[in-house]
Amino acid sequence: MFTGIVDAIGTIEDVREGGDLRLRIACPYDPAKIAIGASIACSGVCLTVVERGGEPGAAWFAVDVSGETVSRTVPGMWRAGRRLNLETALKLGDELGGHIVTGHVDTVGEVQLARAEGGSTTVAIRTGAAFAPFVAPKGSITVDGVSLTVNDVRDRDDGACDFLLNVIPHTAEVTTLGDLAEGDRVNLEIDVLARYLKRMQSLQR
Repeated sequence: MFTGIVDAIGTIEDVREGGDLRLRIACPYDPAKIAIGASIACSGVCLTVVERGGEPGAAWFAVDVSGETVSRTVPGMWRAGRRLNLETALKLGDELGGHIVTGHVDTVGEVQLARAEGGSTTVAIRTGAAFAPFVAPKGSITVDGVSLTVNDVRDRDDGACDFLLNVIPHTAEVTTLGDLAEGDRVNLEIDVLARYLKRMQSLQR
């Protein structure tokens, strides 16, 4: 379980194919505090640590990425040089600074707009008709592992929607969202509460 509050940016150093993908990810963590078998969210994807090493501030960890995960996440993201938003798993008693995030990507969205406004950046992301009902103004959504609040939703005739977000300077600096540009694709996880409400609504018909 995660909160969508990114605590580091990592970089994929090496990718090896052997059925699943084996990734080696450089990060600023202390390797002594990375447990084998621990869960780390990598740009919104919950992955399990299978190796780790390095030194404090210049550590690395390895994870396996299945074909199923590759098929459900941003195409081409699992490549050497890719920067990833990292979050270690929530511990009992930790502050819930964002919202409840599972690390399971629901769909991939496409950036329609990324425009500086004042000190912040306004970002518009399009999601398809199957997931548009789960996005609501002032609700929460996870974008590449980052917990954000939806400012507005603009429904489209084809059932899809564009939702607007405000990325403040701090978030842009400590995550990869500051690099977003029109046409980029992002991993999206809908709010778990919205998922259950939609299911309850469907059973009442």
